Amino acid sequence: MQHNRIVSQEEWVAARKALLAREKEFTHFRDKLNEERMALPWVKVEKDYVFDTPTGRKTLAELFDGRSQLMVYHFMFGPGWEAGCPSCSLLADHFGGALIHLNHHDVTLMAVSRATLHEIEAYRKRMGWRFPWASSSGNDFNYDYHVSFTKDQLANGPVLYNFASLDAANAFEELPGLSAFYRDDAGNVFHTYSTYARGLEEMLGAFMFLDRAPKGRNETTIMDWVRRHDEYEAAANLHACCGADG
Repeated sequence: MQHNRIVSQEEWVAARKALLAREKEFTHFRDKLNEERMALPWVKVEKDYVFDTPTGRKTLAELFDGRSQLMVYHFMFGPGWEAGCPSCSLLADHFGGALIHLNHHDVTLMAVSRATLHEIEAYRKRMGWRFPWASSSGNDFNYDYHVSFTKDQLANGPVLYNFASLDAANAFEELPGLSAFYRDDAGNVFHTYSTYARGLEEMLGAFMFLDRAPKGRNETTIMDWVRRHDEYEAAANLHACCGADG
């Protein structure tokens, strides 16, 4: 890595204060953006979805687990896959510490994937995760929220992702996203928000740390360094071995 120019402490403080002013602008803009997000209109969920969970089959309303708000992470994990997406796995590593705080603030956070419940439970055990995770393998939930696509859709493309047309050549059978829902006292469920692609970055605490580190994210293509958390040592050993052979 080639570092930036070296300056005196006084020059550094001046540069840092100038950047701080820009950071404050961003913070205030984010506050306004959050207000606009909360002001979005809602749409009632009319379709009946039933999911497979470790405690039996549950409707979308039952996934709220007695709370009024539900956040669903659309985890890229299709039926027949040996493991979940590495990038989704990085994001899911951030769920554990947040769960108790969200639950006590009337929010249920969970993942939903098209993989079978058996495949999900095996992968969750491997990763050591405890957050709730349901299978949508028997319903259209993933397709209706535009995070899963059939082979015919990909063959005939483009597909709808992130509220825009995506060339099928750049799409996959599974893509990531986050959707928010509200359940009223009568049991009606409303879809309030969804975000996809880079809209998920703010949920990645590791990224927020890296963005403040000297080297930043230090990647050639987005997330090219990411591995499942039990694969880093193996990847490092392979890199060392290949380097030695080269």
